[in-house]
Amino acid sequence: MINTAEVNSLIKLLDDPDQEIFDHVHGKLLSYGGEVVEYLEAAWEQAFDPLLQERIANLVHEIQFSLLKNDLKLWFQGGTFDMLQGILIINRYQYPDLDEQKVINQIEAIKRDVWLQMMNEGSPVEQVKLINHVLYNIYGFSGNTTNHQDPQNSYISQVLETRKGNQISLAIIYSIIAQKLDIPVYGVNLPQHFILAYLDESMQSEFESGILFYINAFNKGFVFGRRDVDMFLKQLKLNPDKQFYEPCTNTDIIKRVLRNLISAYENLGSAEKVAELNELLAIVEQP
Repeated sequence: MINTAEVNSLIKLLDDPDQEIFDHVHGKLLSYGGEVVEYLEAAWEQAFDPLLQERIANLVHEIQFSLLKNDLKLWFQGGTFDMLQGILIINRYQYPDLDEQKVINQIEAIKRDVWLQMMNEGSPVEQVKLINHVLYNIYGFSGNTTNHQDPQNSYISQVLETRKGNQISLAIIYSIIAQKLDIPVYGVNLPQHFILAYLDESMQSEFESGILFYINAFNKGFVFGRRDVDMFLKQLKLNPDKQFYEPCTNTDIIKRVLRNLISAYENLGSAEKVAELNELLAIVEQP
């Protein structure tokens, strides 16, 4: 049980000019973990001293970032099965106080709308047309072509709010909804582009031969074939490596989201964010 009086007394000492006292107070508050955040946030609202406000804000971020790293480690060590959980953990980096149930409810609402349209079992192409109709026509999702480098394109809560995202965030939403409906659509880690593959699950062989077609979630769910992937790789002067055609893991997807964020924040000159996101990337890059 947290000692409220002790916590509030410690918070008042955060602006102490004595470095030794500050270090002690900082360490003690840090040891409380997530429990102390609400007290710090309340104190921040009442503080008038800019130094105290800054120190409280930094401490809150430090605690939340530490919790986030731990959550990402647990997700990674637990087998990375739940893609939505993984992307919500990344979302916490920018939006630690977000009500994640809201995101889950938004995904469920889109899934339900697709399901209502899909009363009869259609062919794979018909299923994709229905998902496309709901996502792009009814909900109005689209690729953010005007501000492609904006880090907000990588945060699922923002993409669901603005209905605009980059290739990978739109593909993540698309595949989560498809898989919730037992439609076998999975991400493919194509260089400079992230696409989706529709698998024929009746074929138990290697993925390669079991892919019926590909989907471009950034371009309103456009359906295309293997030959188009061949052409794209040829333009990039890349060899047709197996990994560019077949579904990748959830870990690969999270790595790519983190790399996109690192690139976006490098563009903005946010060195601190780049360093922290590299810490997160290191967690999921462990063998």
